[in-house]
Amino acid sequence: MKVIVNGKEKDLKSGATLKDAIKGEIRSPDSLISVHLSTEKLIKETDDCELVTATGTMGVQLNDTDGAKLWRSVVSEIKGSTARWSTREIAAFGSFKTDIPSDRAERQYRIYDCFFTLGGFDNHTTYMMIARKDHVRSYGANIGNIGRITLGRHVLGSMAEGEELIDIRPVIAEASSENIIVTKDPEYPLEEGYSVDTNILIKLDARSPASAEQILAVCSKGYLNVTQSTGTLIGCGDDLDVTIQEEGQFTREKGSVVVRNTGDGTGRILIYKERRQSSPSHNIAGSVERGFGIAAKAAGGDRITVVTDPVRALSVGMTQSDGERFLSGLGLKQKRSGDTSDDAVIVDQFPEMTLKAVSSDQIETAGVPRERVFRIQLDESRRNEVYYFRKVTGLSHKPVGSLKTQFSFPGMPMITFYGDEERAKNLYPQDPFKKCTKGDIGRTNQSRPHHGLMGIRLADSKDYGPTGEEPYGTNLVGRFIDDIGKLSEAEEEDIIYVTEERL
Repeated sequence: MKVIVNGKEKDLKSGATLKDAIKGEIRSPDSLISVHLSTEKLIKETDDCELVTATGTMGVQLNDTDGAKLWRSVVSEIKGSTARWSTREIAAFGSFKTDIPSDRAERQYRIYDCFFTLGGFDNHTTYMMIARKDHVRSYGANIGNIGRITLGRHVLGSMAEGEELIDIRPVIAEASSENIIVTKDPEYPLEEGYSVDTNILIKLDARSPASAEQILAVCSKGYLNVTQSTGTLIGCGDDLDVTIQEEGQFTREKGSVVVRNTGDGTGRILIYKERRQSSPSHNIAGSVERGFGIAAKAAGGDRITVVTDPVRALSVGMTQSDGERFLSGLGLKQKRSGDTSDDAVIVDQFPEMTLKAVSSDQIETAGVPRERVFRIQLDESRRNEVYYFRKVTGLSHKPVGSLKTQFSFPGMPMITFYGDEERAKNLYPQDPFKKCTKGDIGRTNQSRPHHGLMGIRLADSKDYGPTGEEPYGTNLVGRFIDDIGKLSEAEEEDIIYVTEERL
């Protein structure tokens, strides 16, 4: 049987399951898979109708009023009537008989309104009128308003007295209803013609490079965590400690991928299930090109595998030679700086944002000797401390981060680095350490004046932490697991490069 998987047709044996279909496809563990079972076409009459004349056709959108209900019941009598008179204010078709009560009250009519009137206040001579301009008048009908001309308004301006209303017909709408389920069950049985998606494909918008980079950074592990789900959208709030400028702001169409640029939740990624107007606080960063069913059905707590176009063009953490091959594969030219040898590790890239990089003539990759990039291990149980450390060093969005030396002196039992006082002001003291050992990484907490200062302990101590503070003023974050002796060579204002990965 034939099944479509991530937009490609596959031939599978009868009785195949999802496990067979998704073999070799891009999918993060425990992420949703959508299965498109069928598409049903729904044909139904709408609340609109068409007035057909020799001059042309006008579309009428009926209101939810007694006048509209009466209209539906007398359509057959109105059909075939003629434009009995036409003035600067109205065009009138009729007459025909109704049971509308008479009423002499004046009413306001807007241009293109459709309504009933009674000739001589007699319902035996009822007319349907169309307003050609805004005006106030008494037309004698107690039940008046029918609807409004929405299409073909130019016809009204060309219509002459005596023109026949040839036909009145309902507008038929054809809609499709997609029958989609989402599952993680690899044994889900498949049938001929099913369509399967293991990921969503997001086409990034070049008009919003910073917002697109937020998507790439949050999805750098290959997936998006759904932290909210409503009837209108799904959202991910995994990284709200960012600065995003105003970028492309357009109508949020179904499938739009949006990044909030201001206010509470700046950095939040949203995927829209329904169309919404543009908002100055939302940047359009891309659109879902395939796999929308996964986003449409996802609930809070679900995981969605994400593929982007283009892929992230970040070479940081690679060697200069690997970076050259990687960038060349994306059609980009490398310019090496710093240590330009093949084995040097890339610690910076200019430009770093993918959508700016792919539009550049060349990408500058700054390298340093491998021994100048030190491995660290962060304690994930200290969630707030780890979050702060990754944000300040840049490890939150790339494999190699940096620390700027604040104080270093030969023979000192510690080395300290600049932090971010603003980010650190709400990080409260944790349980005081009983002993700080060589290699411990820590931060001065909010209880001390220099909160946010970071450091690495170069010798054991029961009394002082990595930044020289007592236990109560110190929050530990992790361990330096490389050759710590090399840190003694660092001087003030030097940059120290760190990574959590094996490079």
